[in-house]
Amino acid sequence: MSTELPPVAPEVLAEAVESLTARLRKKLDDATAGCAAAATGEADGSVTFRFGEDAVVTLRPGPAGTVTEAGQATCTCLLAPRCLHRAAALGAAPLADTAPPEPEPGPAGAAGTEQTTAAEPAEPAASAEPAEPAASAEPAEPAESAESVPALTAAQVGAAAALWHAATEALAAGVTAGGAVVQAELLRAAHTARLAGLPRAEAAALRVVRGLRAARERRTAHRLGDLTGSFRELLYTAGVLASGTADPALTGTSRRAYTQGGSLQVQGLCREPVLSATGYGGVVTHLLAPDGSRYSISDVRPGGLARARGAGRASVALGGATLDHAGLARGGLRIVGATVSPEGRLGAGRGVKATPLPGAAWSDGPAAPLFARPAAEAVAALLATPGEAAEAETALIGCDVTVVGAAGDHLLVREAVPHAPLLRLLPAHPHPELPHTENLRRIASYPGLRLRVLGRPDLDRAATLRPVAVGPVPGAQYTLRLPGEWLGRADLGYERLQGEHFPPPDAAAAAAGEAGPVPAADAPDPLADAPLWRVRRLLETGVAGGRRAVAEAARGTAAQAAYGPLRRAGLTAAADLATALAAEADRRPRDAFGRLADPSPDGYAWAWLAAATHLAAAERSLVAASWTATPEGATPAAP
Repeated sequence: MSTELPPVAPEVLAEAVESLTARLRKKLDDATAGCAAAATGEADGSVTFRFGEDAVVTLRPGPAGTVTEAGQATCTCLLAPRCLHRAAALGAAPLADTAPPEPEPGPAGAAGTEQTTAAEPAEPAASAEPAEPAASAEPAEPAESAESVPALTAAQVGAAAALWHAATEALAAGVTAGGAVVQAELLRAAHTARLAGLPRAEAAALRVVRGLRAARERRTAHRLGDLTGSFRELLYTAGVLASGTADPALTGTSRRAYTQGGSLQVQGLCREPVLSATGYGGVVTHLLAPDGSRYSISDVRPGGLARARGAGRASVALGGATLDHAGLARGGLRIVGATVSPEGRLGAGRGVKATPLPGAAWSDGPAAPLFARPAAEAVAALLATPGEAAEAETALIGCDVTVVGAAGDHLLVREAVPHAPLLRLLPAHPHPELPHTENLRRIASYPGLRLRVLGRPDLDRAATLRPVAVGPVPGAQYTLRLPGEWLGRADLGYERLQGEHFPPPDAAAAAAGEAGPVPAADAPDPLADAPLWRVRRLLETGVAGGRRAVAEAARGTAAQAAYGPLRRAGLTAAADLATALAAEADRRPRDAFGRLADPSPDGYAWAWLAAATHLAAAERSLVAASWTATPEGATPAAP
């Protein structure tokens, strides 16, 4: 059994790699491989690595369990601390978050703050990747008005320019050549961005480094599409900031200011586990006020899967309330002296007082309007402006559906509105130790079942919803039959649906026609059917194999006709951008003596970013269209 390695601060690893000579840097990737398996845990909490007889590296994490200082990593060889052994051991350890969270706001009467870090999961994740804001070509909603944001300082512009340079070099190298040295360059630039007050840029860089690590180590949770999105976000953020643009959505904020919310009354909506690849685990409970305002209470700390599973019944640390998260998800609170962050998070300051309230079913109280309009209208409202795209990826919507059946890795359902399109249900979190997947599989075995679903739209897939909770449809005969104490809903991340929760077989005959005659194979997918996959493949080829791989794809007669289907489908801009990217990748400048010279990565990075940004916008438009109701039997028009 391998020893768990302590997380290492990014700047400590970057400094160790930079101190190596050019000869040692070439050996770093090979030296790092296998280090984790050879680590040995000691009684005092330190971890040792033995490199032969004369070199022993020791990592001594601080009180928080993280290596945050160079002196906490030592080696016994003669070249220490500028030795290959020390850098390899640090490189084998996971990257630490940049700062510990501060969940407590200030005392009553003063606005508090909550610390958010580059890797701390601020929202529930839909995958095993770090739970951070999804990469997007559009900036997130600003935390404050643009009028109140000062201009970028010279230090910020310089830090953004350095990060842009590191990002372009990493993109040109790709996964195949993006080893420890390339990653260290990104980490150093990310640390400089952090010191300059650019937390969003730092977070984007750390996502790329973690993605490169996952790809090179061939982890099962790695997705090339996710790494491509991370590169797009990093290049977009660094490029715009390097130009001197003081956009508050791009500079970001490392602290979420809490303001006084006065007295609040909230009802529990549901709870869901939070699990990130950076080692955080916990729970978030979603709440609604009578006016429809959304709030949440989260309990996320280091601990991984064990904590994510156990936190569902942890006590709610808010104003002396005697509820746990399971009770709050089906109960309510009356809060006096509430402190609220801009995202709707309720703070647990010393002046906050909370009193439990009886719960209400989804069909009653503030939750009822969530299921009163079609899902297409709810998604359209979330995507009404580009600035709300990030909100759409975390907001919960509700709808009543009829189960059609399983199709591949998803469950097909049809919304209970006239001429509604087929919707795909995917697990909100695919981890096998969490019950999301098992619950959806059991639901899929009941075609025709009427179901009330509360979930998060997946804006990277056509008409896809990731449910976090389900319940029976009021008045329906063939629907779930949940215990009375569940108040008409089941949290899919914590409760496992059993046979007793479903209607008996004789009830299925009476509702045999509710599912409709649509086979699973006939479900239209405008995103998969569009020829945009050619652009996506070219971009991902560049991320995986670097600039050289894109250049190889540009050579030959086949490359000239590769984007003909795009032009015939009317996607001429996508075809032009892909052609320009391929041409720039294959550009081979010569010096004054006619010798081949290495081209600057800037032009290639801008061409790649232009194609990636256009593709993201086009795919987002197709996804939005997939939610639109169509006449019975018709399929959406080809783009």
